[in-house]
Amino acid sequence: MGNGQHEVHLNLNVRGLPLSATLGINEQSNRLLGQGKQVYKLGLGQSPFPVPVPIVKELQANAHQKDYLPVKGLPALCDAVAGYYRRTQNLSFSGDDVLIGPGSKELMFIMQLVYYGDLVIPTPSWVSYAPQAHIIGRPVRWLQTEGANNWLLTPGELDKLCCSDPTKPRIIILNYPNNPTGCTYSAEQLEALAVVARKYKIILLSDEIYGELNYQGNHQSIARYYPEGTIVASGLSKWAGAGGWRLGTFAFPSALSWLRDSMAVVASETFTATSAPIQYAAVRAFRGGVELERYLAHSRKILSGLSEWIWQALTSAGVMVAKPDGAFYMFPDFSPFVENLHSRNILTGDDLCRRLLAETGVAILPGSSFGRPESELTARMAFVDFDGARALAAAEQLPGEARIDEGFLREYCGKVLTAIDLMTDWLKRSS
Repeated sequence: MGNGQHEVHLNLNVRGLPLSATLGINEQSNRLLGQGKQVYKLGLGQSPFPVPVPIVKELQANAHQKDYLPVKGLPALCDAVAGYYRRTQNLSFSGDDVLIGPGSKELMFIMQLVYYGDLVIPTPSWVSYAPQAHIIGRPVRWLQTEGANNWLLTPGELDKLCCSDPTKPRIIILNYPNNPTGCTYSAEQLEALAVVARKYKIILLSDEIYGELNYQGNHQSIARYYPEGTIVASGLSKWAGAGGWRLGTFAFPSALSWLRDSMAVVASETFTATSAPIQYAAVRAFRGGVELERYLAHSRKILSGLSEWIWQALTSAGVMVAKPDGAFYMFPDFSPFVENLHSRNILTGDDLCRRLLAETGVAILPGSSFGRPESELTARMAFVDFDGARALAAAEQLPGEARIDEGFLREYCGKVLTAIDLMTDWLKRSS
């Protein structure tokens, strides 16, 4: 196939593809703010917390670093990432098993470009998995999950997909704590999924970028139970508040070194290497320490308290919603209000989100952006519209066992609570 044919093929894949839904809602919200309108930004899932001070200081100290680094990543950083997984998950990665990229999003794209099998995505899922496959021209196999199971993939659902063609090569993406639901898997659930994955020799991409935001601080990786077939993805954007720094990590089992090396070849011809100062600073992040543990403990406490309040408010109002275990997301189902909403000519999740934004200023995203049916009245909210630095400073002054109560939340996360109040009032309106 000539170059011209390749260009036509790629243009057809990209033509008509919209801007990433999360970035799109953020830009729309900012436009409305620029027009002087009140907007509650629950659309973009950006950490509200500042980058921890020790990591910022390390970036400042390494601002002079200007040389191209190895394609696979700064060796000291690769070693630090491997050490992090040995320390926190008892996984036997070495620095040679790690690949560093300008965000885990870029690494996921390259993985799909390199790998030859099907991409399987449980739905609801993060907004960019499927569009990346579409750009490359790969088919996506959706695995439907159920709200009754907290939208988590079950071993039976996975086995049913694989048994019809047991030898077909597949990569399955697991993301937990999950975007968009905030739910996560228990150790028993992970172990049961690992049995099925091993049975069919599935490659699992375990997207654990929210792992450190598990509210109990006890995140477990499925790589503990299926080490030979699991790639663990993470980065700095969510737990360290450094989304704009663009640093992602993949850790590969030795059996998949061929995939790591192939991805590195593509990286060498595309992004070349990840920003040098960012990589030097990230060494400090993955080495951990008392200051970072304290930062994480307070972040989890705030997010857990806020999540609990929102969940109670929504369920008391009659909304169906799985209770999150981590991160800063919730995935409410507004179908109990279907008659009221239909009488107001709100027929889809997209209708719901557009009208909610126009009539209350609350910005959330429809479930269809996360792989759910257009007609389903689900949506994702990211409860992040508050000053994380101010909230962290206040949380540090609380006694060790003190809970985050409504008074704290009204004072430091007030816009989020106001948004939920506006949303529940709006749902109760008649046509």
